[in-house]
Amino acid sequence: MTTLQAVHAAAATAGARADLRIDGERLWDTLMRLAAIGATPKGGVCRLALTDLDRQGRDFFVAEAKAAGCTIRVDAIGNIFARLAGRDDALPPVMTGSHIDTQPTGGKFDGNYGVFAGIEVLRTLADAGIVTDAPLEVAVWTNEEGSRFVPVMMGSGTFIGEFALADVLQQRDRDGICVGQALQAIGYAGQEPVGARPVGAYFEAHIEQGPVLEANDTTIGVVTGALGQRWYDVVLTGMEAHAGPTPMALRKDALLAASELVGIVNRIALDHPPHGRGTVGCLSVHPNSRNVIPGKVTMTVDLRAGDDTVLSAMDAALHEQVAALAARGGIAIDLQQVVYFPPQPFDVQLVEAVRGGARRLGHSAMEVISGAGHDAVYLARVAPAAMIFVPCKDGISHNEIEDARPEHLEAGCNVLLHAMLDAATRP
Repeated sequence: MTTLQAVHAAAATAGARADLRIDGERLWDTLMRLAAIGATPKGGVCRLALTDLDRQGRDFFVAEAKAAGCTIRVDAIGNIFARLAGRDDALPPVMTGSHIDTQPTGGKFDGNYGVFAGIEVLRTLADAGIVTDAPLEVAVWTNEEGSRFVPVMMGSGTFIGEFALADVLQQRDRDGICVGQALQAIGYAGQEPVGARPVGAYFEAHIEQGPVLEANDTTIGVVTGALGQRWYDVVLTGMEAHAGPTPMALRKDALLAASELVGIVNRIALDHPPHGRGTVGCLSVHPNSRNVIPGKVTMTVDLRAGDDTVLSAMDAALHEQVAALAARGGIAIDLQQVVYFPPQPFDVQLVEAVRGGARRLGHSAMEVISGAGHDAVYLARVAPAAMIFVPCKDGISHNEIEDARPEHLEAGCNVLLHAMLDAATRP
């Protein structure tokens, strides 16, 4: 072949790639078949990590990946990697993925979409006879939800070294079953060392799990990063007393102080726009009797922000105002931080690849920040990473009525296709 012929051939290949699109109906059908595994009467999915239903979901993934021409490897924490060979298998793979475990009242798309969007990308390339320079991989990360076992995002966290394998294998569920036993029981205690494989780039497609894209009538969320998180356990200790004989001015009401703390958390978040978040999600009152002044309250606080300086300022404000509240109410308040995730920006070049892909494909797009944790947040610590969001109905997720439009799922998968194709092809 002459140089001119090679140039023309390369141009023709590039043109064919530019016109490449996934099969949206096939993607939807695959997601619906997966959703049948653990389907609930309300139309959702209950497929908890490392249960037999999870095994069935994993077996389904493996079968679909093998049908697309992939080889399968499983590591010691149960992460599954489906690999489509490239021209140079010595290159680190361009990876995508997510999780297929669900909340007890989960939906059809959280995590599942990211996994099978990846499979659909590999199917599309195989159908078109396109071989990339670098290999491509789709990952299924173990126990992302944290519903049955802690910690949350167990598989990806262990993969990057955030958690020690020996420790997580010993984590137990409410029935006393440990992770290691559960992996053996479902046949996914793999032999590959955890974290042994390099990652050239990581993309994750996901429903937004919030209302921003739908509210702005936008198809693609170009995710620039994820909010940092600080979680706290709080114990407020006052004094139980009879509700009748005890005058208001002489009470040490732990619940009254707790109600003020709820307002404080909300105000701190409002004082740090646009990405400040503050939530009290759990609250327990002791002795929980109608005619006894509450003597003890345990509660949780969740603070989030897109910048670590802002998150630190929110943390300082919380400690300052808790101290003032304790002094004012005459009660003891024990505030303990139990989780800290720093804000995680995503790779500038990969974010631009997502933005450019949406533009080339003619989809409306806007920058968003992820308020939730995802496996991509951990992968971003060891490799360039980015995420693609698509809308979900009414912003609802972690709910059996979670829903997404097929055309949005197709659009996000097409953006994923071209982003992976570009990243896996040498300049």
